[in-house]
Amino acid sequence: MNSHLHSFLCFTVLLLVFVSTPLIAGNTNPAEILHRGNSTEPVTLDPHQSEDVSSGNILRDLFEGLVTEDAEGNIIPGMAEKWSVSEDGLTYTFNLRTCVTWSNGDALSAADFVFSLRRALDPDTAAPMASLLLPIKNARAIMDGKLPADRLGVEMPDAHNLIIKLEHPAPWILQILSHPIAFPVYATSLIKYKDKAFSAGNIISNGAWILQQWVPYEKLVLNRNTHYYNQKKLFFKKVVYYPIETSNSEFSRYRAGELDWTDTIPPNKLGWIKKNLPGEAFISPYLGTYYYGFNLTRKPFKGNTDLRRALSLAIDRTMITDKILGNGEHPADRWLPPGIMSGSEQSASSLGQNLKLAKQLYNRAGYSRNTPLHTTLHYNSSDQNKRIAIAIATMWKKNLGIKVELINEEWKTFLNRRKSKTETQLYRASWIADYNDASSFLTLFTSNNAKNDSGYANPVYDDLIKQIESTMVITQREELIRQAEQQLLDEQVIIPIYHYVSRHLVKPDIKGYRANPLDHHYSRDLYRD
Repeated sequence: MNSHLHSFLCFTVLLLVFVSTPLIAGNTNPAEILHRGNSTEPVTLDPHQSEDVSSGNILRDLFEGLVTEDAEGNIIPGMAEKWSVSEDGLTYTFNLRTCVTWSNGDALSAADFVFSLRRALDPDTAAPMASLLLPIKNARAIMDGKLPADRLGVEMPDAHNLIIKLEHPAPWILQILSHPIAFPVYATSLIKYKDKAFSAGNIISNGAWILQQWVPYEKLVLNRNTHYYNQKKLFFKKVVYYPIETSNSEFSRYRAGELDWTDTIPPNKLGWIKKNLPGEAFISPYLGTYYYGFNLTRKPFKGNTDLRRALSLAIDRTMITDKILGNGEHPADRWLPPGIMSGSEQSASSLGQNLKLAKQLYNRAGYSRNTPLHTTLHYNSSDQNKRIAIAIATMWKKNLGIKVELINEEWKTFLNRRKSKTETQLYRASWIADYNDASSFLTLFTSNNAKNDSGYANPVYDDLIKQIESTMVITQREELIRQAEQQLLDEQVIIPIYHYVSRHLVKPDIKGYRANPLDHHYSRDLYRD
């Protein structure tokens, strides 16, 4: 198509969208504002620096990748209206929608995705989730600083077509391309504002919403993006996210009418809610595991598998899920959560409570009631985390004589301390699948994964993960996955405690909620009736 004709058509389409879309006035109808609870303060709104769930919830509203998800978690067209895959599974060709733009009206093209994918893997970016992109050709060498970013297997024949080449077939790559690590970012803002490019007033996005206001630890206000290609999909004119760290506080604000949607439900409140707020609680399976991690770079847990196993075997997980949580969570007898794709349903070695063996291992590790272990457990602020930490510390003291100092920290401080590995001994953590495949959980503990806060490093395990990534025979791949999970449990790299369920309260007049295994809920899919 002639470039001048294309520009004219784009201008015409955008003009029609603009005149048919009502301007968002300052006095928005309250019914057209969605109020969402969102647990913690988001760490960042830079898609390539994001690693936490609360940031991800907001970023999926602000940005959109080549593909996106529907309300049930299925992959659907995003910025690309269609794509094709080569017979060998190594080449993906994406055709971008005509006339898609950034929130400031500038055209969005294949070049933006080339720039963004290169940035995400550039060592200077230090993107914590960059390893998700490793299936792309040359991604590993670029991330390790052995090749320049322009050698990445991403090409643009023209402004509307993008080709992504893979190192090996990776059927889950489309799920990864819907993740924030693969979102496009606006290069001009990065050049102009640098580390302030993603703050209110500077951020340019391409999703259904734009950031209007960010009041730290209070709220983030999103306005409808009038340049978004699918205006007819949107009901709300504003979305407000509230970082509320304690589930009881969030519950109180929901009952007071301040929230339409909660991020969670307080422990042991489900019975009351079902009786008094019928139809407002939504509980469903969720691909996530709550666990305690060991700092394996320092004593006392470095090189002491017996001690690590003793701590795990001294925990009564069923008591935690039934008495402390009480919302349908499952005691974790393994690392992989139930229902994860490619994961064998056959349980790995049992993680159930075994006090006799726990005491034997504890003594063999060099400890006893007369010479007890003194350790620290760091956890981020939350009434639920506190209750679990107190319960487990009590079990350790009662069953083994261990003395634990509990250290409660604000989310960002907690994350930074956990990553530094200089002070922590034990820490609370959780892992939520970035895509529905067992590899999303297992790659976390490879030696060079930036998210591996434990410091675990084992060449045998790394080799198993490489085999999993390159093996396409389903039965062989499942066996490798079983071996990798078993190795983590045999070495007791972590202490899985329970598997999550997603749990939300949703006001009766909010429609469009659909359960999905990754618990991704886009505001564009919700409406008020």
